[in-house]
Amino acid sequence: MLECNDITMHFGVFCAVRGCTFSITRGEITGLIGPNGAGKTTMFNLIAGAFKCTSGQFIYEGEDVTRLSTDQRFHKGLVRTFQIPHEFQHLTVVENLMMVPPRQLGEGLLNNWISPRRVARQEAETYRRAWETLKFLELTHVAYERAGRLSGGQKKLLELGRTMMTDAKLVLLDEPAAGVNRTLLRKLEEKIQFLNKDRGYTFVLIEHDMEMIQKLCGPIFCMAEGAVLIQGDFNTVRSDPRVLEAYLGETVGDAI
Repeated sequence: MLECNDITMHFGVFCAVRGCTFSITRGEITGLIGPNGAGKTTMFNLIAGAFKCTSGQFIYEGEDVTRLSTDQRFHKGLVRTFQIPHEFQHLTVVENLMMVPPRQLGEGLLNNWISPRRVARQEAETYRRAWETLKFLELTHVAYERAGRLSGGQKKLLELGRTMMTDAKLVLLDEPAAGVNRTLLRKLEEKIQFLNKDRGYTFVLIEHDMEMIQKLCGPIFCMAEGAVLIQGDFNTVRSDPRVLEAYLGETVGDAI
């Protein structure tokens, strides 16, 4: 579904991502792990189009999207969430969801004058979708709360819900477990698995919670110092001495 070919990113003299090559398979939940500073979030920003790579190429569903903007990639179904949720704090939870769908008629002032019924019908449909999403996420009880008042776990669920209000195909999840209590984390895992298996979402997941990675992910990539260190299944990656060295700064022999 996505091919990342020899991706390199320089910030001045600093090389944040160096020669990364890997691919994401449609229908999989892929894990992207590595120590802090490994280049994982930078890679997400590159895939999403927030940064332009210094060199390399992204092929998404057979199309070269390397020079496409973030919004152009969004309209092709490539969306992301953030480690720190980016909700509209002063809007209600349901309004946060209703803001997401692109090209809404009501966004044009003229449409509200010449086609008020069409605008009203579309808004009613958007509200219906938002409510169905809240039911799925089990957040209807906070539908009319300001989003800024939600707990960390509820905000992560809302982030996931916002991807459901789009025509998402490939979803990049940046540390969904961060700041989430264990009860809500289990719920978040269930929702991700359902969207993957029943709705066909493909996910790439940055996460430090290895229990979550083991439970959700098939293929796993480990990054260190801006490069892909190893790829494989959970047991293969976990047992590789280079991964231990990258995370702990010690070799297997040192650890023993």
